[in-house]
Amino acid sequence: MTATLTRGAFSEKLRAMHPFAQTEEIAALQEAVEEIRELKREKNAVVLSHFYMPPELQVQHSDGGIADFVGDSLGLSVAAKSVEADNIIFCGVKFMAETAKILNPAKQVLLPSFEAGCSLAESITGADVRRLKAQYPGVPVVAYINTYAETKAESDICCTSRNALDIARSFDSDKLIFLPDLFMGRNLQNKIKAETGKELILWEGKCEVHEQFTPKRINGLKLMYPEAQVLVHWEVPDNTVADALTGAGGVVGSTSDILRFVGESKSNQFILGSECDLGATLRGMYPEKEFIVPCIKCPHMKQITMQRTLQALRAIGTEAEQWYAVHLSEDIRQRALLPIERMLAFA
Repeated sequence: MTATLTRGAFSEKLRAMHPFAQTEEIAALQEAVEEIRELKREKNAVVLSHFYMPPELQVQHSDGGIADFVGDSLGLSVAAKSVEADNIIFCGVKFMAETAKILNPAKQVLLPSFEAGCSLAESITGADVRRLKAQYPGVPVVAYINTYAETKAESDICCTSRNALDIARSFDSDKLIFLPDLFMGRNLQNKIKAETGKELILWEGKCEVHEQFTPKRINGLKLMYPEAQVLVHWEVPDNTVADALTGAGGVVGSTSDILRFVGESKSNQFILGSECDLGATLRGMYPEKEFIVPCIKCPHMKQITMQRTLQALRAIGTEAEQWYAVHLSEDIRQRALLPIERMLAFA
């Protein structure tokens, strides 16, 4: 794709996702996009980008952007496992980049900013899991993918919001330790208890973005847009979920569940109860539909920018590479690999 065609395609796609983007802003981004696309070729690198990234980082290579794959946590995990390039630039948060490294020990995984953490991942440690296992001997531990490698290493299986329900159903045990997301655990418990009678032992972790979607916030929007369907993530407080889906209806689920629901719904208006830039994803996929998006941004995800991604690519093969490369001890990597592979068997 020539530079002129690349610029036109990138600009068109970005405006669809981010209608208020300024011409000067897009022009500045396009300069970085062109250099990144060239560096990816020169340094045998791919870019994986999460749905919560700024919209310019979600524009795919085929649309003139930089992302070779855009997805949720499960989709990115699957993509990371199949990557053939020598270098993986992970436009996500630290636990996601760690997962890519666990699955690709021989490849270099680079994170454009190590300030891209996660309130959920930081709410629990490997030592916390060991104490839980001592308190509840023999009870299987299901760890949400939003955890660091040391936590995964102490768990029996990982899950994402997309496959958590199926994974929970698969165990014979009448109790499961589910960590670290308290609200997601409560939302899952409501379904699991009704279907199987299983009890979930929960941790007190919370997503600092999704916990802000209170009943008052969502119900206020429902009063303003009474015909809109509501899209809420599993990590949203359970009392909000219970209120949100009354009336016009909607869905509670993973990011991919939300995207699929919108595609299949006959409604043309939706209230989004998830990270702000998922709204950009939805506008790009369904430009004919309207999305009411309370713009609550994840401060960790927004540490990843186009410029920092460019800097990470420039660093490959230089002394600066060490500032971006993800490193794990082989012991932790090996122990964290098994629960991730068990999770991927459900993909």
